[in-house]
Amino acid sequence: MLIPKIGLEIHTEVKTKSKMFCSCPNTFESQPNRFICPVCTGQPGALPTINKQAVFLTLKLGLALGGKINYKTYFVRKNYYYPDLPKNYQISQYELPFVEGGIVKFFLDGKETEVFLKRIHLEEDAGRLIHFGDFSLIDFNRAGAPLIEIVTLPCLRTSEQAKMFAQELILILRYLNISEANPEKGQIRFEANISVGPNDELGTRVEVKNLNSLKSLKEAIDYEIERQINLIKKGEKVVQETRGWDEVKRITFVQREKEEAQDYRYFPEPDLVPLDLTGLELEREKLPFELRKELIEEYGLSYKESEILIWEPWALDFFKKTASSFQKNSEAIKQIFNYLTTDIFSLYQTYRENKVTPEDFKTLIDLNLKGKISSRIFKEILQKIFKGEKLNELLNIYQKITDPQEIEKILKDVIKENQSAVQDYKKGKINSFEFIIGQAMKMTSGKIDPNLARKVLKDLLDNL
Repeated sequence: MLIPKIGLEIHTEVKTKSKMFCSCPNTFESQPNRFICPVCTGQPGALPTINKQAVFLTLKLGLALGGKINYKTYFVRKNYYYPDLPKNYQISQYELPFVEGGIVKFFLDGKETEVFLKRIHLEEDAGRLIHFGDFSLIDFNRAGAPLIEIVTLPCLRTSEQAKMFAQELILILRYLNISEANPEKGQIRFEANISVGPNDELGTRVEVKNLNSLKSLKEAIDYEIERQINLIKKGEKVVQETRGWDEVKRITFVQREKEEAQDYRYFPEPDLVPLDLTGLELEREKLPFELRKELIEEYGLSYKESEILIWEPWALDFFKKTASSFQKNSEAIKQIFNYLTTDIFSLYQTYRENKVTPEDFKTLIDLNLKGKISSRIFKEILQKIFKGEKLNELLNIYQKITDPQEIEKILKDVIKENQSAVQDYKKGKINSFEFIIGQAMKMTSGKIDPNLARKVLKDLLDNL
């Protein structure tokens, strides 16, 4: 039986202020060739310097994914020609990457799935070619931008696994604040190495490059698996090569024969000293997979509910801070999730920040559970807090009156002012009872607890 073996190479732009080896701003969403200098355009005599933050973020990712950190390492020159790489070589890593190994875990069809990594290393990006008919222009704004490359082992078996892995990796990169990882902006790009062979045997590997979306990644893998299986069934050989993906025809096409490592003529970068990061203290951060399990197991959320919070780190943090004191109260957890993902999410979209503190939200949830504010009042208070009003002041206006003695005093005043309604009630006109309750609600601007007021009023009227 022919079984696909899939490995991925993912390149993601690192969120730093400056480029990898120079002080140019790390942004290419501007007019072409605005953020360039002698270093990133490969001018003779220009010397690179290492971006400390890019190194730190690479180690942070490797530590979170459980990889082995190489604290002693160095950069190398990877020699090849591309028109948008002006030095004619790329500063990268080869034999000794910053990170070796690691595991990415995610849920697929409700089951825990693991993808094993081979390496994570740091390098610089190339520029960007802009094509116009028969000619092309080059924008060097992206040249020299820090780029993390994540390489998996060929442990994936389906395009769906590959897609879900890539989606989880995007989430991890965003959650750890390493990269925006937006495929539409070219901040993360995928390459798939695909082979087909009997059982666990690897077949001839074909690389499909420059897949710029999760949809393209899945479709290209499916197409290439089918293409290779058809070749083998016809008795033809699969050629080791690099192929591109045609976004219009939705097929792969030959680009060139695949290079081997020796073709790049790697050697240590002579303009950069080897790195010794021994003694650097790094703290491992929890991954979305771990946080997702925590939300499900400790707070009783469903998988879909946990996904909503995982993709919004600010909301996840807010939820945990609020829910921590209600952890054994399923009704409270339900209310926290519902008000957060409806009302606060909506207000967040308008104001671009959450203006409700976890402490204020806890107070509102507690009052709502105790029946001291209604759902309508809860929503009104949230809107007013986002507009800048203080909770304490709002509660003086909105909070229900639930003290029986205070309610009794209010009702006595209402009875005194509505003797005709009292006499009608005595004559058996039940509607008069609700009229008195309505007058009490009006007097207190709706703050009196109606259920408790009915009980107190009945006792008062029965004793008249």
